[in-house]
Amino acid sequence: MTDRPLEGITVLDFSTLLPGPLATLMLAEAGARVIKIERPGGEDMRFFAPRLSGKGVLYAMLNRGKERIELDLKTPAARNRVLELARSADVVVEQFRPGVMARLGLDAAALRSANPRLVHCSITGFGQSGPRAGEAGHDLTYMALTGLLALSCGSADAPVLPPVQVADIAGGSFPAVINILLALLQRQRTGQGTSLDIAMCDAMFTFALFAQAQLVARGKAPGNGADLLTGGSPRYRLYAAGDSGMIAVGALEDKFWRALCEAIDLPEALRDDRADPAATIAGVGARFRTRCADDWAPLLAAADCCACPVATLEQAFTDPHFVERGLFDRVALAGEVEMPALSLPISPAFRGGRSVASPDG
Repeated sequence: MTDRPLEGITVLDFSTLLPGPLATLMLAEAGARVIKIERPGGEDMRFFAPRLSGKGVLYAMLNRGKERIELDLKTPAARNRVLELARSADVVVEQFRPGVMARLGLDAAALRSANPRLVHCSITGFGQSGPRAGEAGHDLTYMALTGLLALSCGSADAPVLPPVQVADIAGGSFPAVINILLALLQRQRTGQGTSLDIAMCDAMFTFALFAQAQLVARGKAPGNGADLLTGGSPRYRLYAAGDSGMIAVGALEDKFWRALCEAIDLPEALRDDRADPAATIAGVGARFRTRCADDWAPLLAAADCCACPVATLEQAFTDPHFVERGLFDRVALAGEVEMPALSLPISPAFRGGRSVASPDG
């Protein structure tokens, strides 16, 4: 195997929980040496459930392939140790609230004074500046404050929580990796590092692309569940099947919509979904309730109409397509325990071996 693209790059990782550790995991997967600096006793994720043979599964998944050092950053000795490490490092990732690293004497200015080539990446909820910079928050509140959650949050009597950590991963981890790689590329030309301010809230507006277009064009954003992609159209919705299963329909284009209508034998009068969307939604729902989800699966697949049953995670893990692509071939190790590694959006061309231990392994 050829060298991975980040071989020779050293990353000091001060981050905890999800956003930073996932970002540095992707860097490690691409060949970087990641030194994870934790407080004495270890970071909180080490002790989160679920656990396997006494080891935290989430911690093992997020921190495989990293080295680990415990330091009390409030002590002069630890500060000197960090500055020593920074002199030969390429990247620092931290996700403390603004001002914390400065109080420790380890902010971007101090670290880059020791090493002007250093790329310093701070991941926070609200960024390093602005009225909310010092506020606490989590994934759900970041989506709530940016208007993203209001686009599809269910009703007051049946609120719906997003099943993914959009702000943490798509607003924190992924932008951090993208900008770190851009900064390393820029450093090749200039010889200088830089400071990166990654605010998880900022990226939430990117995910409101379609709603923002309506806001600009019409002066008003779509209501809760009313947009094309949040349930306002018969063509892009979840429908209940005749059992407890669900059918996901994404037949946006006319050719897919026509194919879907044929596959489910929708009455001709309901196929013009623009004439009476509510009636069409009711009609499509009635047709799907005539069969179980498993019975619909081959019919929808044959129609090739961007519709399928909603799979459980257990079913997805055994899907022949994902299995053949090797998404679950890699393993993480926590001590002596082997478990499936977290699948990452890193090309196989850039990745290392199959099995990598977590820092305490």
